[in-house]
Amino acid sequence: MLRIVIFALAALAATGTVLSLLTSYRWYIRMWDFPRLGLMVIALIALVLAIPTLSGWARAMVVAAMLLVVGWQGFRIYPYTPLAKTEVAQAVINKENCLSAFSFNVLQTNRNYQRTIDLIDREDPDIVLLLETDEQWEAALKPVIDRYPHRLSAPLPNLYGLIFLTRLPVEDAEITWLIDTETPSIFATISTGAGAKFRYIGLHPRPPQPGENTEKRDAEIAIAARHAKLTDLPVLAMGDFNDVAWSRTSQMFKRIGGYLDPRVGRGLYATFPANLPGLRWPLDHLFMSPDFTLVQMKVLENVGSDHLPVAATVCIAPRAAKVLNEEPEAPDAADRKDMILSIRDGKKAAIEEGTASGEKAPKP
Repeated sequence: MLRIVIFALAALAATGTVLSLLTSYRWYIRMWDFPRLGLMVIALIALVLAIPTLSGWARAMVVAAMLLVVGWQGFRIYPYTPLAKTEVAQAVINKENCLSAFSFNVLQTNRNYQRTIDLIDREDPDIVLLLETDEQWEAALKPVIDRYPHRLSAPLPNLYGLIFLTRLPVEDAEITWLIDTETPSIFATISTGAGAKFRYIGLHPRPPQPGENTEKRDAEIAIAARHAKLTDLPVLAMGDFNDVAWSRTSQMFKRIGGYLDPRVGRGLYATFPANLPGLRWPLDHLFMSPDFTLVQMKVLENVGSDHLPVAATVCIAPRAAKVLNEEPEAPDAADRKDMILSIRDGKKAAIEEGTASGEKAPKP
């Protein structure tokens, strides 16, 4: 019986690892981007059990395969551990150019509105991005919404509604439909109290799941990467990307957009699923251009959603930050090709599904 368990665990870890190497939009392939930590743990369990239990070629095969799995998955996860070097420096340069931002997928069916209200009241962020908000959420959050002078809302019943709030000066802000008519995004030009301008991007593309491949998700992420590359302003990108930090798409997003990830060298900052601490993935993101330094970033407590909220305080200090921060990794020809193909294929998928928005991306 134990031998069967060992072979089953080893097969799962090896199969998931091999599938994660494939380039595909298929949901049953791309889903293996997510559980890298889980696959590594499964491989370690199989390895520990195989050494005293198996013998001969069976032991050699399982041990070798599991060592490869652990090595590869560890390599992919390593940057998001305290063992790696940080990309974004932790520093307060000029308090007047610092701002706090909060992002939370509330879970549309979560009707415990007061816990979210209390959390926002406690954190009191300068920028709020709430995802999966429908009309009931919008009505329940009215006391919070009314406190912010700048607000945009797209309440939807399809799990992709959003609310954007800020007390900071806004030059322009819009809800845009990058690929289809069912998943809105936020693009805004905002200023700090001292007048430093930056672009803010809020995303919530669809996840890989049965009946939903990743063409449209990857296209939205690619468009946001291209936007950051083309603008001259500092850029802050947040949201539930329904993608993990170490995926091929997220890494392309970083390189094309010239983004840095404050989680690198600090930890996973895993947010989903909220009720399974040992199995969480980092789905809710904060990326920034090299013009920012980090004051703090934290994952907050569970307030009834399947996601955990993310809160961060950052400072715009282009000259100092570019000295203190690491240089963003430069894109190569493969990244540029990946970006172009992702946008093309996402638009094509939306047209085929009859949900194409026909909108152009906001001007940088």
